[in-house]
Amino acid sequence: MTDRPAFVLLEDGTWYAGTTARPIEAGYGEVVFTTNLSGYQEVFTDPSYLGQIVVMTAPMIGNYGVNPEDLESGKPQVAGVVVRELARRPSNWRATRSLDDWLAEYRIPVLENVDTRRLTRHIRERGAMRGVIAEGTEPTPQLTLRLMESPSMDGLDLASRATVDGSYTEGPEHGPRVVAYDYGMKRNIVRMLTEAGCRVTVVPANTPAAKVKELQPQGLFLSNGPGDPAAIDYARKNIRELTDSGIPTFGICLGHQLLGLAFGGQTIKLPYGHRGGNHPVRDLKTGQVLITSQNHGFAVQGDETGVPGAPELEVTHLNLNDRTVEGIRHKALPVFAVQYHPEASPGPHDAYPHFQEFLRLIHAGRGASAPSS
Repeated sequence: MTDRPAFVLLEDGTWYAGTTARPIEAGYGEVVFTTNLSGYQEVFTDPSYLGQIVVMTAPMIGNYGVNPEDLESGKPQVAGVVVRELARRPSNWRATRSLDDWLAEYRIPVLENVDTRRLTRHIRERGAMRGVIAEGTEPTPQLTLRLMESPSMDGLDLASRATVDGSYTEGPEHGPRVVAYDYGMKRNIVRMLTEAGCRVTVVPANTPAAKVKELQPQGLFLSNGPGDPAAIDYARKNIRELTDSGIPTFGICLGHQLLGLAFGGQTIKLPYGHRGGNHPVRDLKTGQVLITSQNHGFAVQGDETGVPGAPELEVTHLNLNDRTVEGIRHKALPVFAVQYHPEASPGPHDAYPHFQEFLRLIHAGRGASAPSS
């Protein structure tokens, strides 16, 4: 097999040469990096990565192949993948096919033999930006023009693209009724809620609050998802109406950001985001440091003293790398959210108890005793 010359071009004009093992179509998206050493299949199928070209910082990707059990959605969501070395022959008893074969089925471009360390350092210094993966020995003026005409992540509502087409319900028939807004929700979140005994009804991102109330939820979940939270203006009113009614509410990632916006806060775009499986977060109440899995490019504006514009919210968790807000809680209502992913556990299970916290709030609202942690 003869590899074909290809490259990734960034909007600041920088480009990095590589190769591709197969013909590819140009793939446009925001170029970001993740420090996960494994879990690439979960990364590529996470709807939060919709519209992004993902640079894998681990030197070899694909060595354990792919399998149908580890998907976070029905297909790859990424716009492209950049790696240093792509394993051609996977070796794992669970593998059903190679990573590149699987990505090729969905026409996802893969660029390999790239100096990913150098590319990652550039993104850290200059920030995440638009880019394109394309075949060729070097960029052309026409390709550069098309890149500059491609959409920016700022102001982009991708939740409306990542959400489900219609509602569905899973879980035990007589469990606590939880309605989950799907802004691009990972499958494992639904799995963990149902395994905890909840009867989960997943609804599209733009479902009116009145429709949710008709389902008589005993708990409300706000999911992760892609894009700029400030652009998802239709979600704020629904969230505020439902939380003001006293429904116990739990938000993760984008759901955390939307909750902050619903109560008057603001969100900011981070220079290069938080993406990886080892981000330290401090619980401000207990002082405990959690090792967390993260994937986001925006954050709720604030610090340990609070969220400006949202006096009803208190900050519960802070990122120890850059001091950004990682958790919020309403001072009076049974409402809380975290920026990281407690359902993802590439190693430590430090954040799992948040699901039990949500269940305690639901059972308290039902007048039942709280479940044990």
